[in-house]
Amino acid sequence: MPASHFQKPSAERVREISQPDASFQRCVSPDCGATFGVNEVHVACPDCGSLLDVAYDWDRLSVPPSLRWFEQKWSRRGDPHCLSGVWRFHELLPFVPVETCVTIGEGQTLLQAADAVAKYVGLSPGRLFLQYEGMNPSGSFKDNGMSAAFSHARFVGARRAACASTGNTSASLALYCSVTKLMRAVIFVGSGKIAYGKLSQALDYGALTVQISGDFDDAMARVKEVSQQLGIYLVNSVNPFRLEGQKTIMFRVLESLGWEVPDWIVVPGGNLGNSSAFGKAFMELEQLGLIDRIPRLAIVNAAGANTLNRLVGTSGLRWNGGRTDPRLVKGFYDQMDAEGRRAETIASAIEINRPVNLEKCLRALDVCDGVVREATDQEILDAKAQVGAGGIGCEPASAASVAGAKQLVEQGVIGRDQRVVCILTGHQLKDPTATVAYHTTDQQLFNDVLGKRGVRRAAFANRAVVVPNDLGEIVKAIELYS
Repeated sequence: MPASHFQKPSAERVREISQPDASFQRCVSPDCGATFGVNEVHVACPDCGSLLDVAYDWDRLSVPPSLRWFEQKWSRRGDPHCLSGVWRFHELLPFVPVETCVTIGEGQTLLQAADAVAKYVGLSPGRLFLQYEGMNPSGSFKDNGMSAAFSHARFVGARRAACASTGNTSASLALYCSVTKLMRAVIFVGSGKIAYGKLSQALDYGALTVQISGDFDDAMARVKEVSQQLGIYLVNSVNPFRLEGQKTIMFRVLESLGWEVPDWIVVPGGNLGNSSAFGKAFMELEQLGLIDRIPRLAIVNAAGANTLNRLVGTSGLRWNGGRTDPRLVKGFYDQMDAEGRRAETIASAIEINRPVNLEKCLRALDVCDGVVREATDQEILDAKAQVGAGGIGCEPASAASVAGAKQLVEQGVIGRDQRVVCILTGHQLKDPTATVAYHTTDQQLFNDVLGKRGVRRAAFANRAVVVPNDLGEIVKAIELYS
């Protein structure tokens, strides 16, 4: 493991860790490396402004001898923390005592071999797996991270928690607040581009919802300001504790594969929390000797929100041992603002222009020998239809992983016989409008929802058969089409 991946802070920069345990926060910048106790609340390093990691002195912790050790917890599923797909792995994210951990049954997810989708992607039978995070209580992967962030919020005594959201984060936060009654949820959403299936969850769960003029990036900027001014706990993925929970998605993937490491992990890229968390998970597992190799990582942007792909693929931005080029990023954002470019994609969950976890994501790409691609809305919806036809529905953003995998197979980057895991981040009912429009017989609806986004065809549509209310005609139609 390259030394740059685990930077030790210089002696003059080390602060006294106030907690007696072996967990702390550490700045990801090797030129800073400042450390802070886990009882402190930060969304960035107070010294230099870089992102923070949750770090561990593993020599002071009881680390299992192998990943198979975790299997013994299945016999104790009456314990909510053993039932949880997050806290079952507490030994690998021990930043708060287990009795402080909050769970509502998150992480009961499915890894399914998908041969029909594999054929569409171009992989051999038995080589494509779909990790379906839509089975979480709020219907998306966000519950993994929210359980961790919420546990830390409880640990530090928070009474209010806030987020900016395109929908999934708000649904998750609102659900945890509603179920536990431990704190009040404050949700920031932008105007105009709202996935109403997701927003309905936040409203139903009783969150205070603040709608501002602008998009997700605008809402993110404001929620950070408001949280700091009012002392509200921020649960967006800029929160390092949230990403600790999202590491467990990879632990469950390995568990489902008999603890064998796949060749590729393919994940949609929005705010880049998942990719950052996955990179950290594999980095730590290798450091601890619990895996002997790290899979490759592919991150797939939507073409209408392709900041990462343009910065990495076109501008050549790299991790560079933690010394990324801030001028390159600033120049890109300045140009984007000057041109008035806004994120625009049917994949609302990744409709983000300024990903807050860019630094950590670059590290993950470095650690995992990763690649970045982008998929058009047409490619995303076609892939989504294939996933649905295979028996697992997903929201549009999820299907970006499948669309990206198809590209990479066609380009020869992924081999036909390699074992690939695509992450499906959310449930199909999160954003049903796009699904209905893709399969509709109503051309006007198709044009209004999809046509304006550059979608020209629905090659895999499963359209309703329109028949008169006549028994004979109904029977005839069924015999013709079934």
